Amino acid sequence: MRFRHPDGSTVHLAYCTNVHPAETLDGVLAQLRDHCEPVRRRLGRDRLGIGLWLAKDAAHALVTDPSALRGLRTELDRRGLEVVTLNGFPYEGFGAEEVKYRVYRPDWADPERLDHTTALARVLAGLLPDDVTEGTVSTLPLAWRTAYDEGRAEKAHTALVTLAERLDALDELTGRSIRVGLEPEPGCVVETTEDALAPLTAIAHPRIGICVDTCHLATSFEDPHTALDALTAARVPVVKSQLSAALHAEHPHLPEVRAALAAFDEPRFLHQTRTSTAAGLRGTDDLGKALHADALPDAGPWRSHFHVPLHAAPAAPLTSTLPVLKAALTRLVGGPHPLTRHLEVETYTWQALPPELRPRGRAQLADGIAAELTLARDLLTDLGLKELP
Repeated sequence: MRFRHPDGSTVHLAYCTNVHPAETLDGVLAQLRDHCEPVRRRLGRDRLGIGLWLAKDAAHALVTDPSALRGLRTELDRRGLEVVTLNGFPYEGFGAEEVKYRVYRPDWADPERLDHTTALARVLAGLLPDDVTEGTVSTLPLAWRTAYDEGRAEKAHTALVTLAERLDALDELTGRSIRVGLEPEPGCVVETTEDALAPLTAIAHPRIGICVDTCHLATSFEDPHTALDALTAARVPVVKSQLSAALHAEHPHLPEVRAALAAFDEPRFLHQTRTSTAAGLRGTDDLGKALHADALPDAGPWRSHFHVPLHAAPAAPLTSTLPVLKAALTRLVGGPHPLTRHLEVETYTWQALPPELRPRGRAQLADGIAAELTLARDLLTDLGLKELP
């Protein structure tokens, strides 16, 4: 979906396909048929943006076979779909029964991460619509915080500098400008936008910036305006933003609230949980750990890294951090010029919701994704952007 900003620029809205995990190119093609096109039809649009997640094997198949890449581009066009952004965070296995810490490997100190991200950039340059010259890729925020020492930090820095050089060369070769954004996430080396400032200013390259995920922003209790002002002051580009909402518990000391939270403690994904105290941010690596005994102070609200549907906040006594998303979006695209032109709804946890909240079949999932995109569209038009055909 495309929108005209009051300054005349085009803002793109997509939804991320990591909600339909597939490891192979054939699986990606099936996603387009079984999920993405039905969502577009529900929205009544001739064109729908999707943020593709391409696992290692799918990306390798596309980057090594020009005919396969042309075939994917043709299939996108045939189904009324377009791609301007990729989710390059998960490397493989995102559809496994247990993902948890595995999603952070390989990290930016490992050569596989540089190779994979380079492949994604080359693929994206071939998938961009004919009238679009800028693409974006979101990626791991350096590494999970453990086992990350000065030596690995130096390797990660060198890899990102090499990536920037490769992106420059790709632009010269294809005329397509691809940018990559580190996506701060609780528990990682870069947990907050503030954590991103030092490594990104050390690289100081316009093609390497940040991806602002509004669920992660909220989970870390960051104020969107303060965070985005700091990025602007440091001249760190906001490459893209993922529109998502975290799980919020206002009164975690109450037994009924603990019981409601326990329903979201599931075995597949990691749900880092945080609370803000006078001594600073406190947290656990997973929701189950927070619920165990006195692992986390409960005098103030808790927020958990669980991407809940944008249009359907959990039932009381829980809610979502949709207000943080709205505040961030106002700052991102509500001003005289957008801070980013690539927005991506990313609710990958539909099938990890408590059983009674999960969609039953493809049709209900498509209905839910279309409802999320409708909410995002309404937020954008309320900010003065005009939806384009």
